Order: sequence, then C-alpha cells, then structure tokens
Amino acid sequence: MLAMTKKTGYGLIAMTHLAGLGPGDLASAREIAKEYDVPISLLMNILKELAAGGYVQSVRGARGGYRIARRPEDVNFVELMETLEGPMKFAECVLGRIEDDERAKCKLMSKCPIADPVHRVHRRIRDFLSDLTLADVLHPAAKNAAVKIG
Repeated sequence: MLAMTKKTGYGLIAMTHLAGLGPGDLASAREIAKEYDVPISLLMNILKELAAGGYVQSVRGARGGYRIARRPEDVNFVELMETLEGPMKFAECVLGRIEDDERAKCKLMSKCPIADPVHRVHRRIRDFLSDLTLADVLHPAAKNAAVKIG
C-alpha cells in the first residue's frame, strides 16, 4: 500500500506550524509536540533532519526553538519527503541509478511485463508531488481549483 509515513506526516505538521508563526517567532519541539500530540523524541529527530536539510533553523538558548528557513512556496513534497525518508520509489525497480547498484536490480527487469507501467506511475506520482508545495497545504483552496488528477 502506498502511504505517507508518520515521519513525513509529522515533518509536514511541524513545517506547517512553523510557517504559521509570525516573523521572528520561534516554536520549541515540545510546543509543537504538545499542540499536535506527536511523540517528542521522534519530532526532535525530525526537526534535526529538517534543519540539516535547510528547511528549518534551530535557535539555541533559553528562548530558543525553531523557525522555518524557506518560503512555503519553495518547499515541495518530494524534496521534503526525500530529506526525511530517502529516495522516493513506487517499487524497488524505480531507483534512480539501478544499473549502479547490483542489490537494487530486479531479476525480472529484462522481461517484466509491468516495468514500463510501474515506471510511468512512479513518474506521475513524483511529478504531482514535486508540484505540491507547503504553500498548497497552507492555502488548499487555491491549489484545489487548479489541480486535476488524471
């Protein structure tokens, strides 16, 4: 089943929370965890990864916390998901450079009747998620008017 992981979901929750803060405001991991009933230890790890990826900034100190580091329009879902989860793949055979990794090669690739359709589905999902930004989550009405799935 294709599903968003809890890690990605919590990352999006944190990003939307931080995007909603006023200029100069900070939020602690504890505040975000309490607000959305998210496990604090997992959220702290997610925020560290988001900081390493340049999505959030960490401010140390007694009044420290996190703030968003990019404009919501500049945060697309694929990049955010891959920061938290690694390369997006619909199936094992759609890894980016499969020819370079013997472990990733599917033994059926040369005669697989579904390889091409699976790769097309992967590209469509990836393209859709690449076009979806954090701004679209914050302001869904504008995106919903323009999105056509098909």
